[in-house]
Amino acid sequence: MFVSEALARFATELEYDDVPEAIRTRAKLLILDAIGIAFASSTYEFAPKALAGLSRFGSGEHIVINSERKLALRDAVTMNGILVHGLDYDDTYLPGAVHMTSSGVPCLLGVGAEWKASGRELLTALIVGLESSARIGAAGNGGFQKVGFHPTAICGAMGCSVLAGRLFGLDIAKLRNAQGIALSLASGTMQPMQDGTWTKRLHPGAAAASGITAAALAEGGFLGPAEAYEGRFGFYNMFLAELRDKGDPSLVTRGLRETWEFARSSVKLYPACHQSHAFMNAAIKLANEHRFAPEDIERVDTLVADVTRELVCEPAAAKRRPDSSYAAQLSLPYGMAACFTRKSFGLKELEEDVYTDRRLLELAQKVHYEIDPKAGFPKTRSGEVIVSLKNGAKLRAREEIHPDEPASAEAIVRKYFANTDMAIERSHAEKIRDVILALDEQPDVHALTRLLSGGRT
Repeated sequence: MFVSEALARFATELEYDDVPEAIRTRAKLLILDAIGIAFASSTYEFAPKALAGLSRFGSGEHIVINSERKLALRDAVTMNGILVHGLDYDDTYLPGAVHMTSSGVPCLLGVGAEWKASGRELLTALIVGLESSARIGAAGNGGFQKVGFHPTAICGAMGCSVLAGRLFGLDIAKLRNAQGIALSLASGTMQPMQDGTWTKRLHPGAAAASGITAAALAEGGFLGPAEAYEGRFGFYNMFLAELRDKGDPSLVTRGLRETWEFARSSVKLYPACHQSHAFMNAAIKLANEHRFAPEDIERVDTLVADVTRELVCEPAAAKRRPDSSYAAQLSLPYGMAACFTRKSFGLKELEEDVYTDRRLLELAQKVHYEIDPKAGFPKTRSGEVIVSLKNGAKLRAREEIHPDEPASAEAIVRKYFANTDMAIERSHAEKIRDVILALDEQPDVHALTRLLSGGRT
């Protein structure tokens, strides 16, 4: 059986009661995390500029989170994806390096409103989409980023074709076609990671819109290749390029319905590339335990995975002097300087007066890297930091982030309120929280979308 048919059968046959309650709860917490980030993103410069661009295509019936503007389905989905992923603060399924909810949740809000699905059906469809995206990413075995493709973008398009197809009520044959069509729509390059420009923010929303387009075409009878994943010019052979031998399409379906991969997704507690998080943990640990001053540091060495070098260490000169908040999120040298100086890395560390602080930039110049032969990528994210002090002392810490150590429900809710506090009243955020955590009890998605809209009453 082709992978596309196996996923189509999974999507059409899965029932709400087939999913363990703990897994359903995790899915609702991931929605909560995504929505909180979207509200925070709405206060940043890129949000109104993106909305202005998409508004050129006219208005519609679908909400944009924290905006009075309404757009056509695919435009609203694209915009909401920009908001969820805009701060690079969204959850990551580490084995596949995929930000699943930043495409899945906008897809769910848009298609769910269009097709008036029940809360139980919404949650089941989201789980189908997130699980598909996670498994498709994991089967790349860490190769997509190395050849320059953003896993969130390409895996999200495929996963959202399954999610949207489930909500459309497609049969197995049409769901298989939807994935074949999505193969021709999936795209997303890692180039913005090199200079901190904005297009990475676009990837999840564009992926969701592509998935919806693919499902709609399949519903109309349009045909797509069955060997969407395994084919000579299929997903793994093309998006892994010279690393195609690393791909293992069988991983997509192995243990399907027995293990729930998406639930292992790591919720970010730092608004930065996940490749930096273990290093941030190590740096803050050293700063708190040894209480040295930033001026006492002679040199900082970091041991990084090869993919980490490509994402947050190079080009070295630009990474040591970020010129935007987004560039700061994608800079390991700046992250280390902030953690040693401020003993934290949150949204405040992405404000211009902080990332341009002369003391932080001087310390960032002292941060170096070398490849770690013991790096755990893609199964874990490891980070080793060695601090050489001017008095001759050397301090060392190594941290590991495992996908099976997700943030607690309490931590996710705290993060949600910290993000929504930037944009809306706490009482309103509490209403949104309550609806999301009881999504499977809602008659449809409209109670939630009314609360999310900036035009709410």
